[in-house]
Amino acid sequence: MDDRIIDGKKKLKEDEFDKNIRPESLLEYVGQEEIKKNLEVFIKACKIRDEVLDHVLLYGPPGLGKTTLAHIIANELGTNIKTASGPSIEKSGDLAAILSTLEPGDVLFIDEIHRMPKYIEEILYPAMEDFELDIIVGSEGSSRSIKIDLPPFTLVGATTRAGDISSPLRDRFGIVCKLEYYSNDELLKIVKRTSRVLDCEIEDAAGLEIASRSRKTPRIVNRLFKRVRDFALVCGDGIITKEITMESLDKLKVDELGLDSIDHEYLNSLIKKFNGGPVGIETIAASIGEEVSTIQDVVEPFLMQEGFIKRTQRGRIATSKAYDHLKIEHNTSLF
Repeated sequence: MDDRIIDGKKKLKEDEFDKNIRPESLLEYVGQEEIKKNLEVFIKACKIRDEVLDHVLLYGPPGLGKTTLAHIIANELGTNIKTASGPSIEKSGDLAAILSTLEPGDVLFIDEIHRMPKYIEEILYPAMEDFELDIIVGSEGSSRSIKIDLPPFTLVGATTRAGDISSPLRDRFGIVCKLEYYSNDELLKIVKRTSRVLDCEIEDAAGLEIASRSRKTPRIVNRLFKRVRDFALVCGDGIITKEITMESLDKLKVDELGLDSIDHEYLNSLIKKFNGGPVGIETIAASIGEEVSTIQDVVEPFLMQEGFIKRTQRGRIATSKAYDHLKIEHNTSLF
């Protein structure tokens, strides 16, 4: 019983750390400079006019800070934020329940908005445009339409797949922001900030090593930092040195370019089982026992960004860089 209580306390402490790590203002937010500058202007302008901020769509690969940015927008506006997930809004009543709790000027954040059912989208249109909700209640034959007036609010939608959002919904967002991958210098700033928040000393060389292996993604850099911190605490004196960092990341199977075990499985399967491609994503997913959505959203964006694979109409193809990195002899017919 005592062990479980201690584990629970550790989990609560870890959650508190995650909350502390998240920046609360545009000034504290690292990276995405153009987006920050534009949002600062838009937020100031809407305050001067005493209006609500236009609806905001944030899109880009996972882990780049879309959720954090949504909370910052609410903080900068000085309003509350209500959060929901696209797949969890299954009925018109679910949407009505969420919208009816909003106060004037509040921010409604919907994550994975591309996974929201299409008929829910259609109910959302008048809510976004006119701040009205039209829902049909009652059974077939005795149904009636009810119109509910809503307070002015700002919808912030986040998605990893902007192409999956219907044009009518996308057109109703007045502000559209594409989040880009981070540079190693920006990730190093995040590592240093996290080390200060968690009161853990780290050498610059160690921080740069973590940053360079983090797939250009803030979520991953913070995750790796916390795991390396564990190794430093147990195997060292608590200070994160470059030596401990290298040993820790090797044990975590994260190589010098940030590729992890799933990336290696993907590339090895593509090269060794399918002769370097072209091969369809469903086939690759089946061969390594991963979900297609995981490969599309998590694995492939970084591999394509770094030039390890090419996506063609016929399927995925491994590039010469993938062969070189895995130290596999080239299939010369492909290059």
